[in-house]
Amino acid sequence: MTKPISDKPEDRGNSRLRAFTRQEREAGTHPAIEVLRTRPQTRSEENRRAMEYTRIERGRVS
Repeated sequence: MTKPISDKPEDRGNSRLRAFTRQEREAGTHPAIEVLRTRPQTRSEENRRAMEYTRIERGRVS
């Protein structure tokens, strides 16, 4: 007995693999973002001065 024409395995191609790799790629953060997050923050001297002035103006001496 032969199989009917409609009884063929469904060819999905690369769609499942493509969807899986997209999810894996989007789940993590880009290495460049991690480098930016771990880089020390530098502040200019002008900004530091303004912070000290506002601290003194608020009454905090220490």
